Formats: sequence, structure tokens, C-alpha cells
Amino acid sequence: MPQSPSRFAELLGQTRRYALHLETRDSYAVPGESPRFDAWLSGERTDWEDRASWWGNWHTMVKDATERGVVVRRARVVGEPVSDYIRWEHFITYGNVACGEEVRWLPRRRASDLSLPGNDVWIFDDKVVQFNVFDGNSRWVHTDFAEDVDLITRCTDMFEAVWERAIPHDEYKIV
Repeated sequence: MPQSPSRFAELLGQTRRYALHLETRDSYAVPGESPRFDAWLSGERTDWEDRASWWGNWHTMVKDATERGVVVRRARVVGEPVSDYIRWEHFITYGNVACGEEVRWLPRRRASDLSLPGNDVWIFDDKVVQFNVFDGNSRWVHTDFAEDVDLITRCTDMFEAVWERAIPHDEYKIV
């Protein structure tokens, strides 16, 4: 999902304890916008044994963070049955896990009593929260940043509530 790669790299590079990411959308791309997604839809599959074919800057950045002790966790709140996009994300999450990220999935029906933000969120330590804003067609519009301690605390508490209920990636089965 588009954002300023240099700003994100800077934030993750400054992170010392944790980076938390909550995703709440069932689609982040429209077929035709993402060649990898389109290829997957047409039946192509990543050869996970051929790391050079799929490992990219994102993986290196996360691997560097986790190797210096940063805990990187991603929680995805998803509708069921899942969309094709979420089915694809589940498949490519192998790469997230390979670079040290922990990933969990929460079926949306199990999140009804949780207070969730209106936008996807990254939380870096207890210093910065980043909201990724999308339009009605699932296209990224812009990124908002905040350093308000109360907002960061609310977002962190919300993330932890989702994380507690969510299913670890290796246990979440898509049918």
C-alpha cells in the first residue's frame, strides 16, 4: 500500500521496542493495479524456495528491525468469506513471517464489540501513530501522523484487544 517509503523506513529505523500494524480493509488494490495480485489471480504462485524472486526492500527493512529486537506485529480484521485480495494476502504472508513479522487474523464478526479506528494504523513504540487513509475504491489517499500520547495509548490498547482475539497466521485457514 503506497506511502512515503523513506518516512516509513525512518520511523521503523527509530523504533526500539515494537511496531504494530492493524489492517481493517478487505481490499487494497483493484485488479489491474497490482501485477503481483493479477498474476496470482491468474494462477501464478510464488516459489518460496527462490527467495531472490520475492524478497524485497520491505522484507529487508523488517528483518533488520526484528534482528535488532523490535517486535513487529500485524493484525488483520477480515470479512468472511474472505475476498480474493485477502486470500492473496494470506498466501503472501509467508514473506512477512519469513522476515520476522508476527501476523494474526481476526474474523470481522468477532470484532463487533471492539472500538476500531476508521483507518488502518501503524504504531511505533509509544511515540508515533500513522494512519493510512483510503478512498471508497480502496486506493491509498494519504498518510496522517500523530504524536498525541492519549491517541497512541488508545490505538495501542485497541490493537492489543484485536491481537488477543486474533488467530495466529499458521492456524488461520481460508476455505
